[in-house]
Amino acid sequence: MNKSYQLRYLPLFEDDLIDITNYISKVLNNTEAALKLVDDVEKAIIKRKDNPLSFEPYLSSKKRENTYYRIYVRNYVIFYVVIDDVMEVRRIIYSKRDRESLL
Repeated sequence: MNKSYQLRYLPLFEDDLIDITNYISKVLNNTEAALKLVDDVEKAIIKRKDNPLSFEPYLSSKKRENTYYRIYVRNYVIFYVVIDDVMEVRRIIYSKRDRESLL
C-alpha cells in the first residue's frame, strides 16, 4: 500500500507561477498558453504526489536539510522536497535559468 502524502505549496512557488503566467499572457499575449501551462503543472504535481520519493534526487552543490526532486513540464522545472508525509512544492523555474543560484 502506498503512503499518502499531503501537498503544500510555498508562496515562492506561487509567485514563480504567477510571474510565468503573467509573462506568457501579457508579454507574449497568449493567455490560452498560460492557462494550459497551469493545468499541465497542476496535473504533473498531482500525479507525482502518489510516489514523490521514487524519482531521482536533484544533486545540488549546496548542503541541504531536505533532498530536492524535480518534475519537468515543458520548458520548466518544478522543485519539491518531501518532509514526513508532506510533498512541499518550492519553486518552478524556466529550464534555461541558473537553477543553483535560484534554489
